Amino acid sequence: MAEEKFTAIIIGAGPAGSTAAYLLAQAGLEVLLIEKGPTPGSKNMFGGRMYSHALNRIIPNFWEEAPVERPVVREVITFMTEDKSVSLVCQDEKWANQPYHSFTLLRAEFDAWLASKAEEAGALLACGVRVDDLLIDNGRVVGVRAGEDEMLADVVIAADGVNSLMAQKAGLRKELEPRQVATGVKEVIELPPEIISQRFQVSGNNGVAQLFVGSCTKGMQGGGFLYTNKNSISLGLVVKAAELQRSSYRLVDMMEDFKAHPHIAPLVEGGQVVEYSAHLVPEAGLEMMPRLYGDGILVTGDAAGFVLNLGYQVRGMDFAIASGEAAAKAVKEAKARNDFSQQTLRLYEDFLKQSFVLRDMEAYRQAPHFLENERLFGAYPDLATGLVSKMFTVDGTAPVHLLNKFMGQLKESRIGWLQLAGDALKGGRTL
Repeated sequence: MAEEKFTAIIIGAGPAGSTAAYLLAQAGLEVLLIEKGPTPGSKNMFGGRMYSHALNRIIPNFWEEAPVERPVVREVITFMTEDKSVSLVCQDEKWANQPYHSFTLLRAEFDAWLASKAEEAGALLACGVRVDDLLIDNGRVVGVRAGEDEMLADVVIAADGVNSLMAQKAGLRKELEPRQVATGVKEVIELPPEIISQRFQVSGNNGVAQLFVGSCTKGMQGGGFLYTNKNSISLGLVVKAAELQRSSYRLVDMMEDFKAHPHIAPLVEGGQVVEYSAHLVPEAGLEMMPRLYGDGILVTGDAAGFVLNLGYQVRGMDFAIASGEAAAKAVKEAKARNDFSQQTLRLYEDFLKQSFVLRDMEAYRQAPHFLENERLFGAYPDLATGLVSKMFTVDGTAPVHLLNKFMGQLKESRIGWLQLAGDALKGGRTL
């Protein structure tokens, strides 16, 4: 058994783990930050954008030194069929100067920077280390085992991602179910910066975030995404794992079809794929949240299921950073009391409630259930694209007023008035 003992051992140098390590090290505590990849971020995959309010509170104006890609000033939601698309666009140049909006990111660079901030504050970073097990003494977590090495700590923070083995080993959660997660796949496609700005109608280094729904997922629950980086585009799909299991589709083939769609192909034309990755994404909201604390252990970030998907807005990194901050607050209080039992560490949940994390997760508790509505991914994209296509069609036939065009398209899409009204009402209340 190792003699050296840390105040906190943090498993995973993603945004949650590195934030906790940074704040604890700033407070003068002994912190070990463990990352199984060769460098922080090397194994992390996400869509590509971060809402910046949470990190800005911890490191004001962080973007002045952090390796962010582009501030998002153009938001686009696109409904797709196999050959048509309709987009809702909002562009606001003021977003580029507002710290509470968002940036596009590449995790390999950003996570390495955030982990380096923890190192600068005094945390010990150990990369290329896989934690195999927790050390448990009389029901209390007292450290970790990595290969033949054992390391002791007053508290272990599990920030090891959506499929958190540490949370399972601590008895805080069960194995994930396919209905609780989605499978995401992403390509990073390299293009010159000036081409990206021209194609996406933004000036300078400003960026775009675009979400897609419809044929890109073959009518299954999920969607597509596109984010502009400085000299590349992050393009990908996210599909509910349970639906993917039941289908005959392969994500790799769906991705190729997505790239070949008439809407997408001109945007990525001439680009070179420089990165390909896949990842599980927590999708069930509070329903999949594990117990967040135990004797000597806390669970943060994706490991806690802190991801919010509203269809038009997807958030994860701001929740991860804020949960890392809340975990650090709980550990500092436990250190002050010299009590790392669950009775004290339960303060972590109180700090999460005081922040936006559990507030926002609770506010959108029903969103995952609403998004299980299959009409959202088939019938409604057909309705939107078909109606708008007819609005702009002039073919010499007798004119049809807009209301009649809508009713005709509604009939073609096989959506009843009661279904439409019910979905609109439920969506408005849920999302």
